[in-house]
Amino acid sequence: KIGNSRIITLQSRTQKSGFVFSLGVFIMPQHIIVVDYDPCWAAKYDAEKDKITAVLKDNCVGIWHIGSTAVQGLAAKPVIDIMAAVKSLKEVDCAANAFRQNGYEYLGEFGIAGRRYLRKGGDERTHQLHIFAAEDKQNIQRHIAVRDYLRRHKDAREEYAALKKRLAKLYPYDIESYCDGKDAFVKRMEKQALAEFKAVYEE
Repeated sequence: KIGNSRIITLQSRTQKSGFVFSLGVFIMPQHIIVVDYDPCWAAKYDAEKDKITAVLKDNCVGIWHIGSTAVQGLAAKPVIDIMAAVKSLKEVDCAANAFRQNGYEYLGEFGIAGRRYLRKGGDERTHQLHIFAAEDKQNIQRHIAVRDYLRRHKDAREEYAALKKRLAKLYPYDIESYCDGKDAFVKRMEKQALAEFKAVYEE
């Protein structure tokens, strides 16, 4: 097993499916599935929030359900995205083993400076946790703004759902192409969401 992939020994190669073959090793990426909104997602967030705050303790100054599973009526990959803000990222690093005991992989910044990224569920991922320092308002506001924008705008919600379902069918095992296909829409939506967020909360 490598990361979130299953490995099977084979001797061929294909790119169309999104599978990766290297030195006779076949790596099966995460299966991308987009499903209709499930009301149980809110309860799953609540249950996980209690586990996370028990690990972070007084270091945690805020925690939010973010991403598509936090938006009622929006189709999504059934992965609960959670964001926490903390006083000290160093204290978060010291709690890495406690997170591992709760089933999380502790992956550090994982491509975003100043973030701590954790994931849970192995091959069939169930949760993702993004932790930022409380003063990192840019990243914190960005996630909350997009979530709230999708909650307010039905047209954007429906367009995003249709796009994700189409991409999941086109690239069921190719997360890079799936994300690339969303990129322009997400960037445009994020810009609109932040403009609305600042107009409402910074007046």
